[in-house]
Amino acid sequence: MGIPVIDFSKVDGEERADALAQIDRYCEEWGFFQLINHGISEELLERVKKVATECYKLEREAGFKNSKLVQLLNELLEKKTDETIENMDWEDVFLLSDENDDEWPTKTLGFKETMKEYRTELKKLGNKVMEILDENLGLPKGYIKNAFDGGVDDAAFFGTKVSHYPPCPYPEKVNALRAHTDAGGVVLLFQDDEVKGLQMLKDGVWTDVQPLKNAIVINTGDQIEVLSNGKYKSILHRVVPQTDGQRRSIASFYNPSLKATIAPAPQVLDANVENKVKNAANYPKFVFGDYMSVYLEQKFQPKEPRFQAVKAM
Repeated sequence: MGIPVIDFSKVDGEERADALAQIDRYCEEWGFFQLINHGISEELLERVKKVATECYKLEREAGFKNSKLVQLLNELLEKKTDETIENMDWEDVFLLSDENDDEWPTKTLGFKETMKEYRTELKKLGNKVMEILDENLGLPKGYIKNAFDGGVDDAAFFGTKVSHYPPCPYPEKVNALRAHTDAGGVVLLFQDDEVKGLQMLKDGVWTDVQPLKNAIVINTGDQIEVLSNGKYKSILHRVVPQTDGQRRSIASFYNPSLKATIAPAPQVLDANVENKVKNAANYPKFVFGDYMSVYLEQKFQPKEPRFQAVKAM
């Protein structure tokens, strides 16, 4: 089964209206969908896979094997108890952004050049996806991007998390990544072709986000939920550890600038013709940096109290 798949080339052709209607439905009913024919070359994606995998082996794996998490798991096994590890994830992860350029891995041949090229292409795709969300929500073109920029050209944050989930010998003892919704705007994920593990919550059932070669998975975060006044909800997702196969996951986040003010878009609240009643705003107006402060403390808890907390600020 898995999540819906969209042929993204159709948004530029005669079937545009149908493709946009599908995307609207998937945003509303799923919050997750996969794009194929998205315009990013296979050749580039193959290079990205290669440098990410090589980087893990060369620069990250030894650190993971000696990590506190692996030690904790070994201690639990020695004790032979039923205890599980609750507040850590079986994941090796690092962040790439324009701001931390000097902290990127340096020992892996071609890593920096390849990931810079990939991020440039992915950001263009992210902009295109946000313009489709604008159109589907009845917003002026560029509304979401401008809201994220907070009035300063290109101030929105575009970060890329490179994660590896090594095989876990005791998956019942630990999470690979605990269930959460994403704090920001639009997430563009390039996940492993073969090793599964990512699941999203659909109608109370954990559903696999099926591996699909060179597809880009899109999901919407908490800020799109706010801007759409709850039409496009952010969805709980998690990563389940696998006993065999190492899973690679490269997630890029198009997020508001920390200074941006986020609130339901006025056009979404406008009176609809039938009842002439303006829709109530279901979410507060807040500064994204304030939201992030709350999120970092409450990421793995229900999201509603986060909105309440920023409302009180």
